[in-house]
Amino acid sequence: MQIWQAIILAIVEGVTEFLPISSTAHLVLVSEWLKISQTEFVKSFEIVIQLGAIMAIVWLFIKRVWERKQIWSRILIAFLPTAVIGFLIYKLVKTYLIGNSWVAVISLLIGGALIVLVKEKQGVKKIEDLTAMESVKIGLWQSLAMVPGVSRALATIWGGMQVGLSREAAVEMSFLLAVPTMAAATGLDLLKSGWGFSRSEWGILGLGVLVAFGVAIVAVKWLINYVKEHSFKGFGVYRILIAVIWGIWLIKSGL
Repeated sequence: MQIWQAIILAIVEGVTEFLPISSTAHLVLVSEWLKISQTEFVKSFEIVIQLGAIMAIVWLFIKRVWERKQIWSRILIAFLPTAVIGFLIYKLVKTYLIGNSWVAVISLLIGGALIVLVKEKQGVKKIEDLTAMESVKIGLWQSLAMVPGVSRALATIWGGMQVGLSREAAVEMSFLLAVPTMAAATGLDLLKSGWGFSRSEWGILGLGVLVAFGVAIVAVKWLINYVKEHSFKGFGVYRILIAVIWGIWLIKSGL
């Protein structure tokens, strides 16, 4: 992987991680367009640069979360289902799902159709109002995002709204739940890889994290303002269009 390719992928990660359009699917798509082979290092890179997105959330929300300590338990409980399921099927996901273009295309299409066709369930709850069982349900929704193309943001936002969170609260829950979830995913990948990267690969990883951090800050601020006045249907239409275009391109390429 070249440095310029790493920068492009990090920008894609920063833009798409917290939008309900699947960062994983976009990373796979852009990797194919840039002709980046899905080596073990590239797969690890696409996971590790999530640290940049995590840092962006911590940077933007640390003061607000510190002042609302009662939400910590809700975040932790919601994280547990994903942690357990992710640990059990990590090898399966990385071997057979990550980098699989058709899995990502189908997931993008189904997710987009659900956003467009299913009426958005708008609640009034704040994160502090969640019960333990409601937090678990959000965590189970998030677990679906292990499938490329589903979108962790979409799954958690949708799950939050299903248990009665307002649109703004569901988005905030998605942001905060991302921190332990993506930190665990990154840590697990580094542990499984044995930290066996070369000096140049560590440099590429560091650059990717920094770029993703800066871009994610801008994307998060934009989404916070967007959801105050808009539904998610626009993202659903976008997912469908990308899935159709990508699917046609795969067929023509014989992939």
